Amino acid sequence: TANVSHELKTPLTSILGTAEIMKGGLVKPEDIPHFAGNIHRETERLIGLVNDIIKLSRLDEGGGLGQWETVDLYEEARAVLEQLAPAAQRKQVTTRLQGGEALVRGVPQIVEEIVYNLCDNAIAYNRPGGSVTVTVEDTAFGPRITVADTGIGIPPEAQSRVFERFYRVDKGRARKNGGTGLGLAIVKHIVQLYGGTLTLESAVGRGSTFTVTLPLAKDNA
Repeated sequence: TANVSHELKTPLTSILGTAEIMKGGLVKPEDIPHFAGNIHRETERLIGLVNDIIKLSRLDEGGGLGQWETVDLYEEARAVLEQLAPAAQRKQVTTRLQGGEALVRGVPQIVEEIVYNLCDNAIAYNRPGGSVTVTVEDTAFGPRITVADTGIGIPPEAQSRVFERFYRVDKGRARKNGGTGLGLAIVKHIVQLYGGTLTLESAVGRGSTFTVTLPLAKDNA
């Protein structure tokens, strides 16, 4: 509760402060777009945070997740990378998808959460000129998706904590990129719910590789 309160209060305080300055007539007309942009940015961040909290709450409850279907991880990855293309372009990060069809049983929107959060993180914490490689394959252990980036990497002492709710290695950069600190926690929760495995390999300055393996489609029928 304390973490949630803090994360909600920060953008709200920024929005309130900016609105008060504008309301008091202390902003020059030519500066209004800048201040309005600040309100818009913080509001988007706040909405993203609330949405992530709702997702985790529903996962905790284990209900209302939707209808299970057979989902192709490769197609989910392709759609997610298309969706994140503008963000990758802004960050000057190239993305690549390789592999092929890999079927898993699950709720399409929930499976997409895994792919989206991993790819979104890989882009957000990358470097200009960096890359993100997404590999989807069907293995003997089940469908597998690997997201590898050439970003800032994660220190060894932080690698066991990055899946905790609201934990962020670089809080300043996370706020700048609009991170809520819940993306990887959502991934971990979903993978556990589906009986899969989640691993991380990372080196500071060299990037990170997240690998998710889910049960075979026939095992989750």
